[in-house]
Amino acid sequence: MAVVETLDYYRPRVRKPAKKVAAPALIPVKPPPRATVKIPKYLRDVYTWAYIDPANVRLLDHNWVVNTVLWGNKDRLQRVLFDELEPGQHVLQACCVYGDLTPKLAHLLGPQGRLEVIDVSPAQIEACERKVRDIPQATARFADAARPGGGPYDVVVSFFLLHEMPDGYKRAVVDALLASLAPGGKAVFIDYHKPDPWHPLKWITALVFALLEPFAKSMWRHSIAGFASAAEGFTWRKEAYFGGLFQKVVVERRVEDQVGAVWCEPVSGETLIRSRHRW
Repeated sequence: MAVVETLDYYRPRVRKPAKKVAAPALIPVKPPPRATVKIPKYLRDVYTWAYIDPANVRLLDHNWVVNTVLWGNKDRLQRVLFDELEPGQHVLQACCVYGDLTPKLAHLLGPQGRLEVIDVSPAQIEACERKVRDIPQATARFADAARPGGGPYDVVVSFFLLHEMPDGYKRAVVDALLASLAPGGKAVFIDYHKPDPWHPLKWITALVFALLEPFAKSMWRHSIAGFASAAEGFTWRKEAYFGGLFQKVVVERRVEDQVGAVWCEPVSGETLIRSRHRW
């Protein structure tokens, strides 16, 4: 489902010449901008109302909506993401995000940096293009996060993407994003996490998941490292926030094995070294 930069060719019809002539050159036909990108079935079945319907996209694409969904933690979770980035980097944002995250991220990277945002939804791409139309270092293109294309990247960002995917898609996306990293590059995943047992919003969040987010509770049962098929090739670091309801997982591609390197042993996918938990 990634955008594949291929060209279709055709040969113009030429009347049979009276004498032998050279064959006509192949003439490239530019592919349409959405070539070969399809919206996954799970996304159409579950999230048309939230991410595909243009009217609803315009209704939901506001900071106050994002902040409400994240129980007032929008700015905090954006800050912990931005802590992992530096000006001048080449960054992939693995899906469009409601609110102001993308323009903020593009401005943080600065004019020497580059931000690529991918998505499969035309309504999402159009909304993203409006946000970054005056920011030359940011672009949006059609691609599936499971086959992002481009790269290699200094950083890839997944901001509340994995919880909206079936587990099989989670695995494909985690592997694809990690494979897109340059040596020494990092992936930053911000998403839901299993909250503390006493968390006052645990059961309300579980109800929201049951009604609107059928794939999200998987994030309570599995670590993000557990979705990676080659976790040992990377170093892993996790921090949990807001009583454990949210997490940041930073995954860095190893340049070479180092003494004392920190990594996740993917036995059941639950052991994560250098984990920190805070409100």
